[in-house]
Amino acid sequence: MISRLARIARLPTRLLGRRASGEGGSIVVEGARKATGGKGRTRVVMTMAVFFGIYSTIAGRLVYLGFQNPDLSGGPQSRVTASRPDIVDRNGEVLATDIKTASLFAEPRRIVDADEAIEKLSTVLPEIDYEQTYHKLKSGAGFVWLQRQLTPKQQADIMQLGIPGFGFRTEKRRFYPAGETSSYIVGLTNIDNQGISGMEKYIDEQGLSDLQASGLAIAKDLKPVQLSIDLRVQHIVRDEIATGMEKYHAIAAGAVVLNVKTGEVLAMASVPDFDPNNPYNAQDKDRLNRMSAGLYEMGSTFKSFTTAMALDSGKVTMESRFDASRPIRIGHQTIHDFHGKGRVLSVPEVFIYSSNIGSAKEAEAVGIDGHREFLHRLGILEKMQTELPEVARPTEPKVWKQVTSITVAFGHGVSTTPLQTAVGCAALMNGGYLMEPTFLRRTQEQAMSVAKKVVSEKTVEAMRYLYALNAEKGSGRNARVPGYRVGGKTGTAEKVVNGRYSKDKNFNAFVAAFPMDDPQYIVLTIADEPKPEKPGMGATAASNAGVMAANIIRRSASMLGVKPDFSHENGATLVSYQ
Repeated sequence: MISRLARIARLPTRLLGRRASGEGGSIVVEGARKATGGKGRTRVVMTMAVFFGIYSTIAGRLVYLGFQNPDLSGGPQSRVTASRPDIVDRNGEVLATDIKTASLFAEPRRIVDADEAIEKLSTVLPEIDYEQTYHKLKSGAGFVWLQRQLTPKQQADIMQLGIPGFGFRTEKRRFYPAGETSSYIVGLTNIDNQGISGMEKYIDEQGLSDLQASGLAIAKDLKPVQLSIDLRVQHIVRDEIATGMEKYHAIAAGAVVLNVKTGEVLAMASVPDFDPNNPYNAQDKDRLNRMSAGLYEMGSTFKSFTTAMALDSGKVTMESRFDASRPIRIGHQTIHDFHGKGRVLSVPEVFIYSSNIGSAKEAEAVGIDGHREFLHRLGILEKMQTELPEVARPTEPKVWKQVTSITVAFGHGVSTTPLQTAVGCAALMNGGYLMEPTFLRRTQEQAMSVAKKVVSEKTVEAMRYLYALNAEKGSGRNARVPGYRVGGKTGTAEKVVNGRYSKDKNFNAFVAAFPMDDPQYIVLTIADEPKPEKPGMGATAASNAGVMAANIIRRSASMLGVKPDFSHENGATLVSYQ
């Protein structure tokens, strides 16, 4: 019994123990959960604090850098957007365009062995300057250029060298499909694709450089710039003057084809020239666009202006006569004719015989002030206004005296550019309107809106007759082209050497117009210091500059839209004068 009571007595104790254990276990579990939850929140808070600190540091650094000047030494400036518009001729043929190219740069801080790097690089670029490159690689800078505008093969070969710290940057460079054919007109860009001469420079001056600086010169947004040049005619002109320079042993030659109705330059070239794709010699002393940037005494081509001036003044008519039987002596100078007739000459005879004496007396009839005013009116002694940047300012004496007027009458004493001479002659052929030349396309209506009337219709009619007559009976016979009715005027001027006129160094020119019944084009050619083609032959303008003009007309007239007319055997006598 006692034992049963004892068991009964122990039973509640166990049950209570169990209950107690259960309650105590639940208390322990709850406490553990509370402890575990507290530690978890702490870890979350700490993690958030760490990330907040990191992002706060980054944000603070960005704000700091935002107020600092950019460090450009860490890499090249992007030139991907520094595009240029294509330049095309009047028919859409590309004269200049952008192409992508790779340029090599280095990060000197990553270069381990500069000597080894240069040795490897020189196997691909043997022309590289060792000393200069060594200093660049040892400079410790973040970025330096090593070679700009590589060929694809050069880039591939350098990549195969596997030099650490070397890299490539894609840039734009200019490519000129026509090469030297139109080099002086189209011009050049520098290493940063900025125009530095010719129409390339003109385009920059019209706002392209500002677009490039602002990063807005996007290739797809740039429309091609269309020039007035006809690449076919340009090729002919360049080919003929290059051939003439060699054939006549001249130091230089040049030519221009000008539309007399619009003032558009259809072609213009000067040799020696350069290849714009490899312009290593572009700055040489003899590389000069002689047609617009060269100043010359234009010789007897000026007699076109003298005769036109005399007729336009009303003081001289086509029936006027001048005594050319004796030389003119003024001061210490004596004016005589090259092939004098020794008699009285009519105005047409003064022109076709290219009489210095007769021209001087035409100028005397007008007077000094009238002579000077007429040449300025025709723009001959004014700086020419055109798109091409390379334009020289003509020179003249500050004070004109009687001897000045006399010598200027036959092309001595003042200097102008061949292109200006062509423009002045165009005004004598197109109805009397002076039009500044343009290298951009222009309609006849646009040209007339800016043209200036400088001579009368009657003067133009007389000058057309004289040009045609000179090609038939005078010094322009060598410039005749069957079927194309060519007229013109020669000019053989002695060059000034050491302050004196040289007897064996000439500057020759020929100005031609065609077709003479209604002139559409002026062709002016020059030959600087030409020599006789063969022993015993002459070296006057008729025998070289005139021949070059004829060849240009013969090859290009059909391309210019001039139809041949063989109804007149000599090709020049269609014009008459009433």
